[in-house]
Amino acid sequence: MVSALTTTMGCQGGSKTAKRLYFVAFLLLVFASGLTADEGQQRDDGSELKSYHDPDSEEEDVHIVSRILAAASVTRRLDDAEEEQQSLREMEEKEELPEQPPPPPPEEKPREVLLVNGGTTHGEPCVFPFFFHGKEYSDCTTDGRGDGRLWCATSYDYDSDKKWGFCETEEQAQQRLQAEEAEEQYQTVLRMLNGSTRKAQKKELYEKLLKVAEKGHQKATEKVAYAMLFGDYMNQNVTKAREMFEKLAMEGSPKAQMALGFLYAAGLGVNSSQAKALVYYTFGALGGNLIAHMILGYRYWAGVGVPQSCESALTHYRLVANHVASDVSLTGGSAVQRIRLLDEVENPGSTSGMLEEDLIQYYQFLAEKGDVQAQVGLGQLHLHGGRGVEQNHQRAYDYFTQAANAGNTHAMAFLGKMYSEGSEFLPQDNETALQYFKKASDMGNPVGQSGLGMAYLYGRGVPVNYELALKYFQKAAEQGWVDGQLQLGTMYYNGIGVKRDYKQALKFFNLASQAGHILAFYNLAQMHATGTGVMRSCHTAVELFKNVCERGRWSERLMSAYGSFKEGETDAALVQYLLLAEQGYEVAQSNVAFILDQKGAKIFCDNETYPRALLHWTRAAAQGYTVARIKLGDYHFYGYGTDVDYETAVIHYRLASEQQNGAQAMFNLGYMHEKGLGIKQDIHLAKRFYDMAAEASPDAQVPVFLALCKLGLIYTLQYLQDLNLKELTAQVDLDQLLGPEWDLYLMTVIALLLGTVIAYRQRQHQIIVPPRAPAPTPAPPPRPAQEEPQAQAEPQDQEETAAPGAAQEEEEQQ
Repeated sequence: MVSALTTTMGCQGGSKTAKRLYFVAFLLLVFASGLTADEGQQRDDGSELKSYHDPDSEEEDVHIVSRILAAASVTRRLDDAEEEQQSLREMEEKEELPEQPPPPPPEEKPREVLLVNGGTTHGEPCVFPFFFHGKEYSDCTTDGRGDGRLWCATSYDYDSDKKWGFCETEEQAQQRLQAEEAEEQYQTVLRMLNGSTRKAQKKELYEKLLKVAEKGHQKATEKVAYAMLFGDYMNQNVTKAREMFEKLAMEGSPKAQMALGFLYAAGLGVNSSQAKALVYYTFGALGGNLIAHMILGYRYWAGVGVPQSCESALTHYRLVANHVASDVSLTGGSAVQRIRLLDEVENPGSTSGMLEEDLIQYYQFLAEKGDVQAQVGLGQLHLHGGRGVEQNHQRAYDYFTQAANAGNTHAMAFLGKMYSEGSEFLPQDNETALQYFKKASDMGNPVGQSGLGMAYLYGRGVPVNYELALKYFQKAAEQGWVDGQLQLGTMYYNGIGVKRDYKQALKFFNLASQAGHILAFYNLAQMHATGTGVMRSCHTAVELFKNVCERGRWSERLMSAYGSFKEGETDAALVQYLLLAEQGYEVAQSNVAFILDQKGAKIFCDNETYPRALLHWTRAAAQGYTVARIKLGDYHFYGYGTDVDYETAVIHYRLASEQQNGAQAMFNLGYMHEKGLGIKQDIHLAKRFYDMAAEASPDAQVPVFLALCKLGLIYTLQYLQDLNLKELTAQVDLDQLLGPEWDLYLMTVIALLLGTVIAYRQRQHQIIVPPRAPAPTPAPPPRPAQEEPQAQAEPQDQEETAAPGAAQEEEEQQ
């Protein structure tokens, strides 16, 4: 019974399989005939495409069907029951699905005939394939052109016929011409902006740039949008800037994506959203924007909106630091000026390192009069920039030349640096640089010795000689010159001319970093990041890389923001400082908090200023700024931007006092101990903190004296309050303390005191009062000139009468 059932199922399954195989064969024949029909249609159209069917295809189809049938017959003869049952189950499942007609074969759309624009055969169609430089092309190409424009040939053999044109329509050609015109205008305006120093002229140029941006030029639009955001030579308009950034971001601009991230992070023109800010920052970083990388590095380092991750911060900061380090020139680049607005307000006499205009003019006057030191100083200021002086290589060259002609070795060495590096003003010239370096080095100048070492190390004007390079670097380093120390560290690190020694490299890099050399920080960061010569430390590497990143070209925005603040443009300064604060500049964070604390910004509502200021004071305090830590204590003490919390205020004050011995923090701790605010009341601890504050700062001595006087008075009153006078007098027995006749002793003492007073009064009355001096007589009239003996006696008489007259005047005044 089981075998019969199995045989019946096998026969049924075999018949069904045969039906399916015949149906598959039929589909193959239909598909082959369809391809043949398509081929005939294509052949009728004159196309040269290769055939997908050949005369032997029918035989191949027959062979395929026969092979399928043979495989089916073999399958039916299998004796394995499990495989039969499985195949039967699969067939039953397939039978349940409705049979669908086969899809029609894809029809190839006829290719659009391209008519060329321009070239040698304007308006003629492209011919594909065409032959160009030994290669066939079946589509438009950019080969053979440097501008990236697509073209094609209008005959098969371009090499012989030279017939060609551009693959673009009239509309596309018009758009391209407009784009080329906008690019030319943009480059012209950009050159004028870079060469202009007058503010009025720059405002006019930005108006021209706005017209270029209206033509759809992406870079011009980016520049105008940032100008509107920061108020640079244009009226500040955050809303308009945001609209332009959103349009640019849709086009894929990394700068615009970074800017939108900043707007969402700061809540400028939009509702603040750290999530959206992180998304835009990430897209900007993926697009290669270095500022976005720097912002992400700081956020991962400080844990702002993301989980704190040292390794992620290291990745972002290292990428930015690589670009910054590669841009550092031999002259060292421009100086970074960090000015704290709070210090200027609290210490009006300090200039924060800025040189006043009158002082600069005074130095210029000295330089014109031939003062060599003034010439060298002004040359260095103009070479590096900073302290209120703009970078100007032409003026630096003029001052160094005057000082060098007077025989100053520093000026000679710096001229060598300028010639060795080259600039827009001064072309690069190794031979001239070498001459100046040799002159300065022969006279023992370390800058010249370091320059000669660089020449021999890299073969600039002389053959490469590592021994001489090492010799000159050692001479410069012995005199404390930072470039010599840095290059010695590099040679020991890479093993150039000397045996590789990481300890020596670390030593010289540390020496160079103490002078603030950016490449020394970069090299130390690399060593700590990779654990080369030192124990690997991600935290140390991130801090060093962050220091390098903050020396980038975007640091110039610090001076721009300071200039806006000085000119009264508080909102423009605030937005610029906000972006720098996002990048992790502690100075910018404290300046943002200061501006908000003073309520000088109109860009935010009044109820937002204190919470925002508290946020930036917190970030600045986390980077080690003691004044920010004290401000956090004040905000929690008075309830600015948060609830009143005396305990948190005590924590911040204590951290500030331990961090840098802050007199203000110690004084505040003394006051809180005195009042028992957030901490146990203790007058003795209060006095201790007051004394420590007076020792920490001379400025705190007067307020500490007044506080101690108040504390002493309070202590006395408290002591008297705690003392019971009635019980004290009851307990005191004068007879026992002074004896039984204490009243007689007291009366004797009183009598002696009274007699002393009477005797003193009587002696005062016995003092003789001096008689009043007679009135002065009038001076005699002048005598004739011939009576000389009498004339000589007159001065003595006048002296004798002068004193009584003066005495009389004093009595009249009394």
